[in-house]
Amino acid sequence: MGLFGRKNDTTATPTATATAPVVDPQLAALTGDYTIDPAHSTIGFVARHAMVTNVKGSFLDVAGTLHLDGADPSRSTASIDVRMDSIDTGSADRDGHLKSADFFKTEEFPEMTFRSTKAEFLGGDDYRVTGDLTILGTTKPLSIDLEFNGSAKDPFGNERVGFEGKAEILRSAWGLTWNAALETGGGLVS
Repeated sequence: MGLFGRKNDTTATPTATATAPVVDPQLAALTGDYTIDPAHSTIGFVARHAMVTNVKGSFLDVAGTLHLDGADPSRSTASIDVRMDSIDTGSADRDGHLKSADFFKTEEFPEMTFRSTKAEFLGGDDYRVTGDLTILGTTKPLSIDLEFNGSAKDPFGNERVGFEGKAEILRSAWGLTWNAALETGGGLVS
């Protein structure tokens, strides 16, 4: 998923309630509001192509926020906005096709968004964020399993936290149904 950063803010103090789950005190100290660091984050995908290989791609223009409640992770929230015309698969022709009306219709639907509705601590460094993923104007629920990769202060005194996550989606659920039949059977795109 990515790396989130926040400016050093000594006025923010984490709060906990008697019903909050027991968490690592170091995580509780990370409570605060963060913004995604696009230079150190990737929103990517993998799709089966021609039934014989995988095509990887990513979106280069990403923005997002994270409210991390380290004392009670269930009160954490996340929001991500992706500019769809920033797609990059390493092939300008393929990227152009993905931006077209066959796939992402980027002129009509310039953004893909994710808005969390629930956050869960699963144990250890594992979390799950559930929310609403909107692609092509269609919104469906999506759960993303995350691993907390740690935290650090950067050379400018800003706190950084890193999470990595993944989820599988069935693209047709969001109206992404274009395909081409192959002579050998199957479709061009998984």
